[in-house]
Amino acid sequence: MTNLNRLLRAAAPLLAVLLTGCVADSPAKKPDAAPFLQAFQARGVVKELKPDGHTVVINHEEIPGYMPAMVMPFTVKGTNELQNIAAGDTVAFQLIVSADDGWIEQVRKLESPPATNAAPTLPPSLHIVRDITPLKEGDPLPDYTFTNELGQAVSLGQFKGQALAITFIFTRCPFPTFCPKMSLNFIETQNKLKVLANAPTNWRLLTLSFDPEYDTPAVLKEYAARYGADPARWSFLTGATADIATITEQSGVMFWRENRTEPFSHNLRTIVVDTQGRVQKIIANNNWTADELVSELLRAAAVRP
Repeated sequence: MTNLNRLLRAAAPLLAVLLTGCVADSPAKKPDAAPFLQAFQARGVVKELKPDGHTVVINHEEIPGYMPAMVMPFTVKGTNELQNIAAGDTVAFQLIVSADDGWIEQVRKLESPPATNAAPTLPPSLHIVRDITPLKEGDPLPDYTFTNELGQAVSLGQFKGQALAITFIFTRCPFPTFCPKMSLNFIETQNKLKVLANAPTNWRLLTLSFDPEYDTPAVLKEYAARYGADPARWSFLTGATADIATITEQSGVMFWRENRTEPFSHNLRTIVVDTQGRVQKIIANNNWTADELVSELLRAAAVRP
């Protein structure tokens, strides 16, 4: 036997151990865990089918364990879900909810009408003031004084010289594509701006609650911490009901509920204000992204005060 053969035979056990060790240290990548989904059975009356083919507004009954009766838009994943469905139809459907999304499926038409406890389209508690002029792009932002999550008085006028993004929520909002999505988009916007190279520093995010009875500064502080808000960049505001009602109405925000024990039904608005204190953009609904808001804030911050 040559010296080389003897060396290879002697080294074989060591090579086996080393190869085994490499395999053990490099396990196959496990697939990501499936997202946690909740499913609820519901029914209601179709109020409107949106032109996009993916959105339907339903006046739905109470969904036990999730939300009370209210009127709200739902999306579907496939347009065939809404085939043969028309405004005025009574429908049954399955509501699917994840941590950051929600949609309906298995939409089917029913013959019988829904229970009479469904929320009316315009309940008496709806906040509408007809003599308030709605804000338009280019208008100056009205100056109201609110209270932030730290219990400090905050005037909207004090932010002149800064680019602002303002949105409207209530902390008990259950549906992931409504208030929670607004807050998730804001935290993503905050984080993107904070790490953006050569980004301006004259910007601020404001989240205003239209539920001052429940959303006290202490509640807002806990909510802010839950979303990772930097208090130097993102403030959560509450205040007098009259001021909240006025600025929401000026911004196109509608919110209502049948009684104080139920969550609000509401729509969504996000307002971008430039450094001169003028409304630059009014963003309706929830279809905008953090990147789009970052772009708007960069443009607003570049305006000479």
